[in-house]
Amino acid sequence: MKNGFFNVLSVTEFVDVLRTFAPLPEESVSGMTADGRVLAQDMVSPEDLPLAARSCMDGYALRAQDVFGASEMNPAYLESAGVVNIEKPASFGLCAGECASIVTGGILPEGADAVIMIEHTEELGAGTVEMRKSLAPADNVMLKGEDAEAGKVALAAGTLLRPQEVGLMAALGVTDVQVYARPRVGILSTGDELVPVTQKPEVGQVRDVNSSTLACCVARAGGVPTQYGLVKDDIASLEAALRAALEANDVVFLSGGSSVGTRDLTVAAIERIEGMQLVNHGVAISPGKPLILARCGNKAVWGLPGQVASAQVVMFILGVPFLRHLAGWRNPFDQSLWPARRAVLTRNVASKPGREDYVRVRIDVAEGEVRATPVTGKSGLLKTLILSQGVIRIPSDSEGVYEGAEVDVLLF
Repeated sequence: MKNGFFNVLSVTEFVDVLRTFAPLPEESVSGMTADGRVLAQDMVSPEDLPLAARSCMDGYALRAQDVFGASEMNPAYLESAGVVNIEKPASFGLCAGECASIVTGGILPEGADAVIMIEHTEELGAGTVEMRKSLAPADNVMLKGEDAEAGKVALAAGTLLRPQEVGLMAALGVTDVQVYARPRVGILSTGDELVPVTQKPEVGQVRDVNSSTLACCVARAGGVPTQYGLVKDDIASLEAALRAALEANDVVFLSGGSSVGTRDLTVAAIERIEGMQLVNHGVAISPGKPLILARCGNKAVWGLPGQVASAQVVMFILGVPFLRHLAGWRNPFDQSLWPARRAVLTRNVASKPGREDYVRVRIDVAEGEVRATPVTGKSGLLKTLILSQGVIRIPSDSEGVYEGAEVDVLLF
C-alpha cells in the first residue's frame, strides 16, 4: 500500500472507484411494490391515456371558435345540445353554435375541442347558455394520449419510481415492471468493548449503536439490511464473519477496526479472503478518514469508522449514494441533486486543506433569514447528529468558510 499502512484516496478518486461497480441485475416486481425502485427497461405504453379527449372541468363542451373574443362585457350565446354522462361517450355531436353540459372526466362529444368552466357561464332558459370567456382549442381538455401514447415509451429506463409513476402504471393497466434489484447488505460490528443493545453495559463497555443506525441507513437507501451481530477482535472470528456475510450479500458494512492499532484487524481479515482486492485504506474526508474499501468481483466490503457519528456521516455522504448506484439510480453521487437548503453561516468554520470536511449544522430562521449554525462535538457523541439537520461541505482546497457566507446544507 501507499504511504505505509494507508492508501489514502481523495473523495473524487474514491467515488470514481465506486462508479466502477455495476448496477445489480434486474428483476420483475408488481406495481404495488415498485415504489422507490428504478426501472431497468423502458416501459412502453400498451394504450393511449386518456383513451379519448376528456374534460378537466365541470362546464360546457364546445367549439373554441364559437366563443372567440367572448368576455363579461361581450358574451357569446350557444344552444345546449344535451348532457354528457361521465360513464360513456355522448351519443350526439356538436354543430356550430352548440354546446353540451359536461362534468370533470367526461368524454368530449364529436365536434367539441374545448371546455368552458361553469363559473364563466349562465343558463338563460330555453336551452340558451351565455358564455363569458374566450377559449382556445384544448383549453380545459385532457387530449387523447396526452399522458401516454400507445406503443411509445411512457417511462424510460433509469426512472426512479415514485407514487406518481406507480399511478401511471395503474392507469395503463401495467401490473409488472423490470427494475434493478435491491442491494442486499450485511452489517457487522467489531470491538470487544461492544455489547448487544439488550444488555446493560458495565464500565468499559458500550452498546452496539452502529448495527442499528447502519441498518436504518441501508433501508432508507432502498437496500435490504441483515445484521450479523457482534464480532470478536480476533482474526479468525472476523474472517469467518466476513466470509459468511459476503456469501449472502452484495455489500458488507463492517464498523470498527479501520484505524491504525494493534486490535484493528479488518485489513488483515480482508487479505485472507480469496479473490478480494483491497482498494484503499483511507479517504481524505473528515470525519471518516480511516475508511476501507475492498472488492470481490462486483461485491464490496466497507470498513467504517467505529465512532458512531463518523460512521453515520460517511454513510450519508458515500455509503447511501453507493447503494443507490447499485440499485440503478441516476447520478446518486452528484450532491447538486440532493435535497438541500440554502442558508447563511453564523460563524467561521476552519478546515484543513487536502481533505473534504463535512460539518454538521443546525438550521433555524431568524429575522427572516435561514441560518446554519455548526454543531461541534466529539466524534463519539450522538448529540451532534441529533441536534443537526444536515451538513455543509468544505472543499479540499479551502481553509474554511467565513461567517455570513451563503452555504448549501445537505439535508439528512
